[in-house]
Amino acid sequence: MIELLVVMIIMAILVSVGLAFHFGARDRASDATARSNIRTAVAAIEAYRGDNSGYNGMTLAALKSGYSPGIGNIVVEWTATDDYCVSSTMGTRTWWKQGPAGEISMTAC
Repeated sequence: MIELLVVMIIMAILVSVGLAFHFGARDRASDATARSNIRTAVAAIEAYRGDNSGYNGMTLAALKSGYSPGIGNIVVEWTATDDYCVSSTMGTRTWWKQGPAGEISMTAC
């Protein structure tokens, strides 16, 4: 009887560790996808700037139609002549990039 209890406790510990790893891996995968979405969009954003002398008026539709139809899951938050803010949300987490020199981070623009 004691042996069965010990086996059940060990199994419970292994299941809890496995579930924790699974949910952590899902968050890391979502984060990697969101950051990749932004990196993919940056080339189109910079091409838009070159053609339009700035970022003013840049929209997701303009980026997709004129520069990169494969851009996905990006939101153009705001634009200015020499600056912009884009975001990508996967799951419950959002990643942001402000301007051409900005880093991709979880800090809102």
